[in-house]
Amino acid sequence: MEKIPSRERMIEMKTAPPEYQDLTDRMAEIRNLSKLAALAHWDMQCNMPSAGAEARKEQLVTLTGLIHRHMTAPHIGDLLHRLRSFQDSLPHASDEAATLRTVAREYEKATRIPESLARERVTASSEGLQAWLRARETRDFSRFLPALERNFDMSLRIAEALNPSSPPLDVLIDQREPGFDVEGVESVFSDLKEVLIPLILRVAEKPDAVDDAVLRQHYDPDTQWELTLKAVRDIGFDLQQRGRQDISVHPFTTSFSIDDVRITTRIRANEFSAAFFASLHEAGHGTYEQGFPKEWERSILATSASGGMHESQSRLWENIVGRSPEFWEFFYPEVQRHFPEQTEGTSHGDFYRAVNRIQPSFIRVEADEVTYNLHIIIRFELEKAAFEGELSLEDMPEAWNEKYEKYLGITPEDPVEGVLQDIHWSGGFGSSFISYTLGNVISAQLFGAALREHPDMKEKFRQGDFSRLLSWMQQNVHAHGQKFPPRELVRQATGEEFNTGPFLDYIKSKTETLYGP
Repeated sequence: MEKIPSRERMIEMKTAPPEYQDLTDRMAEIRNLSKLAALAHWDMQCNMPSAGAEARKEQLVTLTGLIHRHMTAPHIGDLLHRLRSFQDSLPHASDEAATLRTVAREYEKATRIPESLARERVTASSEGLQAWLRARETRDFSRFLPALERNFDMSLRIAEALNPSSPPLDVLIDQREPGFDVEGVESVFSDLKEVLIPLILRVAEKPDAVDDAVLRQHYDPDTQWELTLKAVRDIGFDLQQRGRQDISVHPFTTSFSIDDVRITTRIRANEFSAAFFASLHEAGHGTYEQGFPKEWERSILATSASGGMHESQSRLWENIVGRSPEFWEFFYPEVQRHFPEQTEGTSHGDFYRAVNRIQPSFIRVEADEVTYNLHIIIRFELEKAAFEGELSLEDMPEAWNEKYEKYLGITPEDPVEGVLQDIHWSGGFGSSFISYTLGNVISAQLFGAALREHPDMKEKFRQGDFSRLLSWMQQNVHAHGQKFPPRELVRQATGEEFNTGPFLDYIKSKTETLYGP
């Protein structure tokens, strides 16, 4: 199968007309405003004093209104119309053709949503975040319920505005994961459940096969911080000039330019894995944001093909690399150097097994690779039940606990380790989590393709050399931004259609290695 040509080899068919420059200049201004909004969001979660929430909300509403007004300007539509023949003359994979396709798609979406609704959505999201934080502090779901109901209503209204002829959840899924709908997501989840649930049951019969006690000791937070910085630098996230890491309640990644990418983590003094793997996860996102072509600095193309494609990068570095035996052969001496007492008597092989222990747990972001996707399936099934009228949002905590008992055999005793653990529903509702599982699936496909091209790649990991993998991702994923739909990008990068096979093969093989057949 013919791969997408490299950007250096692209030859444009025609010189761009002045209307194209006009359009890209306008989109660059919109991107600048969007990045300022992202900066305000980052500050709200990392630095802003709590009393500043009301003013920050109003600032974000103002920025959203400006962005919406610019994006829906009739002149944008006129330019797109006048550039249609130019677009038709271009190679499909050219930057110009992709820019025009993407602008047209975003323009159509924006013009379907009234500015008042766009502003209201930001208000609901900002107030939802503060409500979620207060609910977590008091461990009281009822304090979050009004915000959740409002966000659910916002999702219904937005879906109705975008496509009144389709079921709301289908519309919301397509916005986040182009080419997917409820049926497609359920097909993926069905494949996973068929393999993962029996695998978890088999592992449950060997509860003492893997010991992770080494991870559950006191690890000084400041020393953990230094270790996470070392790890994210090693895998290739540029912290020196183009990125930084901070602390937040829920880890996330954002960027204000290709050269200003921010990641966050959270540290638990008595749990090694929480900060370490959160940092690797977010650094994976960060390498994507830093990997777009420099000339795309203010281009609409400089973003991911989908949420799942972005998660493929974070889950790749967190798990396929970060939980591999080769990684720990290289990195474990650093852990020993930073924490000699905690690691005394523990080999790198023991530590590798510890960070891969399979055990049902409450917190999604800290779950092992085998049980992780069940956390996502639970959330999706709850969202789907709400959209189909089968679940009242006020009953969400009980429904959540029932799902955890059904799929993982555990029941949260506290809403903070249950329904209040994720930040996502504070800013929206519907298709909020599916990207993580789609990212897991895509990550295995991409890694397999990179390994076929560089058979010695894993051996290089043992030496702390991750450059082959990062370079492959930069060339085959990052360099294309959102030029192509995710399924097309997967097909071109790997030579195969999106499918769950490589991920399930990876999980089954790794589990058998750790726990036996």
